[in-house]
Amino acid sequence: MKNNFLKESIVAAVLVVLLVVLANPNDILMPTMAQVTMLAVTLAAFALYASYILREKAIDERDVLHRMFASRAAYLVGSSLLIVGIVHGAWKDELDLWLIATLVAMILTKLAARFYSDRNL
Repeated sequence: MKNNFLKESIVAAVLVVLLVVLANPNDILMPTMAQVTMLAVTLAAFALYASYILREKAIDERDVLHRMFASRAAYLVGSSLLIVGIVHGAWKDELDLWLIATLVAMILTKLAARFYSDRNL
């Protein structure tokens, strides 16, 4: 776990930096072709980060508890930000359906995973 943590942290940091640069309001930071390149690099970085998450294995009960806590914290922060985006969009009459679809997908996935783990694990 310790060896992969550094690699995972570096990939996560690169992914965050790429996403911040990709946000680029009003084309201040880069032209259109560079944005397309950044999209490709961001997708590759996310694929690498997702591969770390999918390959991680718990060593002992304490490690399982740490992973559960991190997952819960990430889920709550992500869903809270989506709710803030939904409320903000509704107030401005510019509600983006992707926000709603993402929140619904997160909730349904959590329920399905919980159901599956209760039945099969």
